[in-house]
Amino acid sequence: MSAIAEPVRFAFRAAGPGDSDAIVALVESAYRGETSKQGWTTEADMLDGRRTDVAGVADLITRPDSMVVLVESDGVLLACAHVEKLGTAGYFGMFSVRPAQQGGGVGRAVLAEAERIARNEWGCSEMQMTVISIRDELIAWYERRGYRRTGVYKPFPYGDERFGIPKRDDLRFEILAKPLA
Repeated sequence: MSAIAEPVRFAFRAAGPGDSDAIVALVESAYRGETSKQGWTTEADMLDGRRTDVAGVADLITRPDSMVVLVESDGVLLACAHVEKLGTAGYFGMFSVRPAQQGGGVGRAVLAEAERIARNEWGCSEMQMTVISIRDELIAWYERRGYRRTGVYKPFPYGDERFGIPKRDDLRFEILAKPLA
């Protein structure tokens, strides 16, 4: 008889100043380098360099109307996301799930918690995010969760290595949005 796997139990909490190093390590592992290729969110084929840094994360943690949500299980950081109030809209970004945990429901839970915070705690009527427009699989994942492509694009910050070192010249961001009714 095979054993039934226990579901992963996790807890949400807001990041504090002492969490910046762990957040950077998680974000880098989900998006850059060989480790990121274990998951499906990797950007390693599009970008080299860093995805974020400790100073940038520390700013997100301490900025007014901004929060980095952490998801932990037995003291292990599994996922994070940045949520910020921008007028009547919430902004969702820096979404990262440990590559070995991707596909197990942690990401859906993080997104739902971020939407709850924006709607219930900040009174936001919409959630927005920016996604690299050629990330079709990722955009499809968000569309299955109610997000829609807006057709509004922002240029990729070529030349600013804080956002990575592009391996291609066709990168740009598209804004996705979802009503939070």
